[in-house]
Amino acid sequence: MKNLVIIGALLFTLFSCESDKKELNPKVLINSNKTMEKVQFASHETSLVGNLYYPENYVKGKAYPAIIVTGAWTTVKEQMPNLYAEKLAKRGFITMTFDFRGWGESAGDFRYVEDPIKKTEDIVAAANYLRTLPEVAENKVAGLGICASSGYMVKAYTENAIDAAAIAAPWLHNDEIVRVVYGGDTKDIQPLLDMGDAAQKKYDETGESTIMVAASSTDKNSLMFQAPYYTEPDRGLIAAYDNKFNVASWRPWLTFDAIQYADKLPGQILFVESEGMALPQGSAAFKAIAGDKVESVNLPGVSQFDFYDQAEPVEKTVDSVSSFMEKELK
Repeated sequence: MKNLVIIGALLFTLFSCESDKKELNPKVLINSNKTMEKVQFASHETSLVGNLYYPENYVKGKAYPAIIVTGAWTTVKEQMPNLYAEKLAKRGFITMTFDFRGWGESAGDFRYVEDPIKKTEDIVAAANYLRTLPEVAENKVAGLGICASSGYMVKAYTENAIDAAAIAAPWLHNDEIVRVVYGGDTKDIQPLLDMGDAAQKKYDETGESTIMVAASSTDKNSLMFQAPYYTEPDRGLIAAYDNKFNVASWRPWLTFDAIQYADKLPGQILFVESEGMALPQGSAAFKAIAGDKVESVNLPGVSQFDFYDQAEPVEKTVDSVSSFMEKELK
């Protein structure tokens, strides 16, 4: 448990410095100018639940470019993904958010696991689903990944699952960065890997998961102790947020290398970032390899959590993503 207290403190410092299926309504009116459709699709034989947003002046029979929006680690679609999806829909895109396997409204027995490979598979499944819809234009399915899911979106792009990609407040790590962020002074992540392996073994043998609180303003043993956004009821601490972290996440999360995909990009990619975000060194390492395939937009003074829901950085990010996608999906 001491290791988790240390990790919680490290993550707080780092950020500061910069189920069961529920009844679905076929159509839900969001406001007088926009409609959202609840949808279900499968990823590896597991039912996922998503929100499909339509442009304000949607014309039935017309095909539109589409953008999948995914969020930070441990989050659900009702948090920053829906915010960005709604705003991008106003720019003329069909947009989609969804809950990954084992999170939010989506099915999956092994819940609250932050597994980059499986989450990438779910992004691929979402893209494949969008391509079946007549209202989505052919070869015009893109993705926007925010924070942790930036790496997942990059991986999906290198697999040609999506036709264009943008990432905001990118969290892109490799082994070297992981050891600095999670290993403390010794750069030793083995205790966390051992903890994760033990949780995985317990689940495999008994079906019981080892779950901890994801974010708390009072629980020092939480994953993100006193982290902004996640612990604020008027921001990320909403009713829909699972606020749970499966300890078995440690191995897939810590061993995922997003930077390895920098030399595999099939085309241009947009980074909307800031020197004040949580992991600028990851972005720098990626861009050093990818070179001119990265189009970077810098928002000075914007923190990681500002990207999630603060009006000005969100609007600027949406502006940049919209312009980039109009160019890439023309």
